[in-house]
Amino acid sequence: MAGTLRVGTSGFAYPKWSPRFYPAGLRAADLLGHYATRLSVCELNNTYYQQPTAAKVDAWLAATPPSFRFAVKAQRGGSYRSLLVDPGAAVPWLTEPLRRFGDRLGTILFRVPDGTARSDERLAAFLAAWPRDLPLTMELQNPSWHVDEVFAALAAAGAAICATDLPDDPEPPAIRRSGPFLYLRLRRHDYSRAELEAWADRLEPFLADEVDAFVFFRHDEVGRGAELALEFAAIVADR
Repeated sequence: MAGTLRVGTSGFAYPKWSPRFYPAGLRAADLLGHYATRLSVCELNNTYYQQPTAAKVDAWLAATPPSFRFAVKAQRGGSYRSLLVDPGAAVPWLTEPLRRFGDRLGTILFRVPDGTARSDERLAAFLAAWPRDLPLTMELQNPSWHVDEVFAALAAAGAAICATDLPDDPEPPAIRRSGPFLYLRLRRHDYSRAELEAWADRLEPFLADEVDAFVFFRHDEVGRGAELALEFAAIVADR
């Protein structure tokens, strides 16, 4: 497989993952450093609630090796303004602090909540304002967005579409490539070995076609998501 697969979890700052993932007694300041010895990417959660300071970004970078990547959730208020109010003003406010990640930035995850229905006009204005040198992934939670016209607009802008597998979904979501990489959020509370193998089967043709992929498992109270991330990475690596 020629494409690069990076597997991680949504967040890392969970001391209760000890001892299943973190060693017992590990200091909070050392969680990310240990995480980065076992997984290759992290989907940052707290950036969704507040913009990261330069000092915070520098600390994350210092705690991880150069090969490690971050998927950064765009701050929710700035995301709302960027899509629905004034993208010309809001997008720079949203993105400029994230440039500090440099080449360690895997992508910015821009989440559009279920309550926001499709608007081609607003999407076009947002994508026009987005800086093309910053990798963008869009998670469009309302089904009204899941149409060919939207996928074509994302592809034209070089933006990836997030495929999210939710606990109550009767079937796994379609994997669509609109950007230079794939982005999957596997949010069920648990996955069997057979289910992980099935996801690996679905990713295999893309990886074989030299398409990179990010896959993230949900956070939980005990570290099961981190165990699933390790298991899934091993399944794909063994192929």
